[in-house]
Amino acid sequence: MFIQFPIEKRRKMIESIQEYVYQEHGKEIGEIAAENHLQFIFENIAPFIYNEGIKDAKKVMEDRLGNIEEDLYSLERPID
Repeated sequence: MFIQFPIEKRRKMIESIQEYVYQEHGKEIGEIAAENHLQFIFENIAPFIYNEGIKDAKKVMEDRLGNIEEDLYSLERPID
C-alpha cells in the first residue's frame, strides 16, 4: 500500500527532512536524497504508525458502539 500525497505536501515533507538532517548532522542534502529518505519512511516506518492509528480508531469505535448499545437498551420498555 502506498499513500499518495499532493505535491505541495510531499514537497513540505522533503523540506522537513532536509531541515532535520541539517539540524542534527550539520549536512545539507538535496531533494533526491531527501526523497529517498521519505520513500524509506513510507515503506518501512509509516506502516507501524498507520497500524497504531487504526488500533486507536478501532478502540474509539468500540467505545462508541458500546455506548450506543447501552443507550438503546435503556430505551426498552418493561413487558409484564
